[in-house]
Amino acid sequence: MGSQVEDGNRSGSGSGSGSGARYRREDVARAAGVKVRNLRYYQERGLLPPPRREGRIAWYSDDHLTRLRLINDLLGRGYTVNGIGELLQAWEEGGGLSQLLGLEREMTRDWVQDEPVTLTRSELRELFGPTATAADTRRAAELGYVTVEGDLVTYPSRRLLEATLALVRQGVPLAEILDAGEFVQTQAAALADRFVGLFRRHVIGPEGLERLSAAQLQHITAAVRALRPVAGEVVTTEFARAMARRVDAEVAELLRTDQ
Repeated sequence: MGSQVEDGNRSGSGSGSGSGARYRREDVARAAGVKVRNLRYYQERGLLPPPRREGRIAWYSDDHLTRLRLINDLLGRGYTVNGIGELLQAWEEGGGLSQLLGLEREMTRDWVQDEPVTLTRSELRELFGPTATAADTRRAAELGYVTVEGDLVTYPSRRLLEATLALVRQGVPLAEILDAGEFVQTQAAALADRFVGLFRRHVIGPEGLERLSAAQLQHITAAVRALRPVAGEVVTTEFARAMARRVDAEVAELLRTDQ
């Protein structure tokens, strides 16, 4: 985690005292995509509850992170700080703020469940052998498959690392694996756009979230929870069906060639 935090008062009830993960100031700001100095400003303006203080360390919770992401999103859509404050107050008075924050948590959490792996460059060379080049590492970083900090290379996904190694050990060049990975990323982004568009149009509706009641927000949260596994199941099933058809065709072609 980050360094010790010097600011922040003991929080009272509400979002400032939520359970779950704890973040230091730098970590929650980084996770929310905001500047560290904005945390105190948002607290002063009443947008963000104060963190919970333990000695000299101020701890922020998942609820702080969720609210920060909401504030950041509203700022990006053209709301002023005053406008966000009024909107948050209206939601709180209408009983819908907790549902809105719960919806944001439900919509953004747990899409990626994987374990990062950090290796030294020498360990990386030992894994991949002479087939891996510095150019491959640079391209993998450009595609987001690795991050490089000095002598350390981190794979955000152990599963993708293991899949890559399996292909390399079967003789597939790493450069071609990265070509395939870039293609898969493009197709996955298109699929994500399609699923999100369907949900936005038919579940959330044209009004957006700002005008929805607490009951409507609660309904959408339940819908997100129910539909979360559907996207992955559809993609997995359709890919398996496509692979079965393609492999059957390839085997038939190989048999005809051998005759």
